[in-house]
Amino acid sequence: QVQLVESGGGLVQAGGSLRLSCAASGRTFNNYAMGWFRQAPGKEREFVAAISWSGDSTYYADSVKGRFTISGDNAKNTVYLQMNSLKSEDTAVYYCAARGGPRARIKIHEYDYWGQGTQVTVSS
Repeated sequence: QVQLVESGGGLVQAGGSLRLSCAASGRTFNNYAMGWFRQAPGKEREFVAAISWSGDSTYYADSVKGRFTISGDNAKNTVYLQMNSLKSEDTAVYYCAARGGPRARIKIHEYDYWGQGTQVTVSS
């Protein structure tokens, strides 16, 4: 089993920045691609960003491209999501996810493990 714990969420004004972290623990954490998803009230969970195990491939939703950056530190078993130029529509619970394979993916069903989520609220 893999446990994922997100942190770094909070309340920020529009135009501000936040950095989310996701720490993984449990079984040997090797060759896991990671992703970030979010779910706003009344909406379905949606893809935000993903990174391959090696870090050489990243994917972003069009809505966050150019504003968000995903990165990882395999030595620390941690993945980050740097969020800049935040907008009110970025308000959501953000979830970290891990999949048992090195290649990044953007579909929810392709991920095996999920964190509990961290709330991000952007005030306008």
